[in-house]
Amino acid sequence: MPPASTKASTTHVDADASVVDTDSRLAPSSPGYRRMSFALFAAGVATFALLYSTQALLPLISADFGASASAASWTVSAATGALALFVLPMSALSERFGRSRMMTVSLTVAVAVGLLIPFAPSLEWLVALRAVQGAALAGVPASAMAFLAEEVRPKALIGAIGLFVAGNSIGGMSGRIVTGWAAQVWDWRAALAAVGLMAVVCVVVYRLMLPKARHFTPGSLNPKALAKTVRGHLADPLLLRLYAIGALFMTVFGAVYTVIGYRLVEAPFSLPQGVIGSVFLVYLVGTVSSAAAGKLVARLGRRGALYLAVSTTAAGLLLSVADSLAAVLAGLVLITAGFFAGHAVASSSVSRTAKTGRAQASALYQSAYYLGSSVGGTLGAVAFHAGGWAGTVLLGLVAVLGVVSITLYGTRVARVEQRQLVALRTRGAARA
Repeated sequence: MPPASTKASTTHVDADASVVDTDSRLAPSSPGYRRMSFALFAAGVATFALLYSTQALLPLISADFGASASAASWTVSAATGALALFVLPMSALSERFGRSRMMTVSLTVAVAVGLLIPFAPSLEWLVALRAVQGAALAGVPASAMAFLAEEVRPKALIGAIGLFVAGNSIGGMSGRIVTGWAAQVWDWRAALAAVGLMAVVCVVVYRLMLPKARHFTPGSLNPKALAKTVRGHLADPLLLRLYAIGALFMTVFGAVYTVIGYRLVEAPFSLPQGVIGSVFLVYLVGTVSSAAAGKLVARLGRRGALYLAVSTTAAGLLLSVADSLAAVLAGLVLITAGFFAGHAVASSSVSRTAKTGRAQASALYQSAYYLGSSVGGTLGAVAFHAGGWAGTVLLGLVAVLGVVSITLYGTRVARVEQRQLVALRTRGAARA
């Protein structure tokens, strides 16, 4: 399967020997860049509002269907699990049919299913429809990253991906908060219908604003070539480190937000469920930090930005241990800010590192990312039951230590490679 061409930037020299920029990819100063950013922001909102739409409604779903909490939780797990499973196949289809077309089809199918979900006659039907919806949504994340890598200038890539991740955070937050308030006024079916209608508006905005792709060259669907591309990515040490960093960051985030409701409903806080649901407003911090990731990298470098993100996350974990609501909320703010900044840096670095098969490289990152979410949610709950909130914090700190270790190792490898390059240049100059 031939990789999609990115048509790298070129320059030429005019008669006055001044460099003229002929790179036709989108720059932050161009109207097309602003339209593209707004379009993918809307796509991110729709994707994550739909993906997590049932999470705040699980008690109501359990009561309506007479199901246990674990059975009702499959309405979330089926969607996220199907997304993780289908990201790679969807990315292969995007190499053949185009990134924007794949995102459009994925969002359209997911929204259509979302409008059917409120009419599910049983829990089994609800879980099945959510699985279909998650599989459809899988076409968005990897295709979006590859689209940005092809259509945006390299120096603006991290900022553009940061805005897409910001849309993810807004969608994840709104999918929980909108359903919570709508369910309080009506019921869980009306709440899911409200999210579906909100997603319809987002998809319309996405289609109206997205500029035409100008740097995509279709490849052929070749399973052997796909397997070869995937093996090549998995053999790349830098990509493997980025996949591990994404998974570990999401392990922390998944553990914290799976368990935080259990902590806040218990003494000494004893908060009502409505107030606990409003905690997801903290996601707004993630919107800001992910959008600022490009500036962080420009100032600190990629590894410097990761060190800052992981330090912020660790500080938030430690602060949240205190039996003070203000301290817990401040800790969540720091954890959320650090997570979204680290995720934006790691995911954008994947797109820049992969020279071929960018959609597959991004898909593998997304698979690792959602695997981290699943592992974090499960182990976070186990740690909480074994050692309370301190157990969950300890799990998070172990994952944070993993990110630090990987980043330190990457820094060491980069320094060794730089010294080797300088030595080669020195020997070459001496021979000359």
